[in-house]
Amino acid sequence: MPEPRHAVVTGASSGIGAAIATRLLDEGWRVTGISRTAPVAAGRMGWIPVDLARPEALRAALAPVTGADAVVHAAGVQRSARLGGLSAADGELMWRVHVAAAEVLVDTLADRIPDGGRVVLVGSRTMTGVPGKSQYAATKAALAALARSWAAELAPRAVTVNVVAPGPTDTPMLRDPGRSATPPVLPPLGRLVRPEEVAGLTSFLLGPDGGAMTGQTLVMCGGASL
Repeated sequence: MPEPRHAVVTGASSGIGAAIATRLLDEGWRVTGISRTAPVAAGRMGWIPVDLARPEALRAALAPVTGADAVVHAAGVQRSARLGGLSAADGELMWRVHVAAAEVLVDTLADRIPDGGRVVLVGSRTMTGVPGKSQYAATKAALAALARSWAAELAPRAVTVNVVAPGPTDTPMLRDPGRSATPPVLPPLGRLVRPEEVAGLTSFLLGPDGGAMTGQTLVMCGGASL
């Protein structure tokens, strides 16, 4: 019997990351979760405790990971403020979690991803710019640039790199007091995106039908970008 495919998923303890990890486990993947707190499904997966706001600790923490058929960077944090009230500390926090951690994660594991492997970065529809979310939008926009650059580098090995960019999603982050300055607005479809839907799109990109798609940003926003 063949060995199950192995996925490394950051942010696996909550929200979109937890939904992705659970979806992959249900599909028969072996999952290693990376998060600050233990995942709810910790009994079903491996867990590496790392605070992704300290990406400098991530490289050493990844030493036990000998190979990964898929790498998913889903960890996220949001802080909101309008011009005149921007916080350099908040901007740095989001950059470290979203961008610096992605850099360390993929840079460390790139040579351990087999030919035909997959990388997915969880971005945001906000990357196109939203009032009051400039710092958050900037960090999420950076993921698209990373993905396209890495996709070009890894294409000769048939390793794909894509961004899944959800709109307002029903996760604990949506209710974080740190983003209270910009309360969520229901998109035209009249409801929030479900984390399980983002997990389904991610599963497609990691599966056999996603192998010809690379360097792309796929938006799932309930019509918010219309």
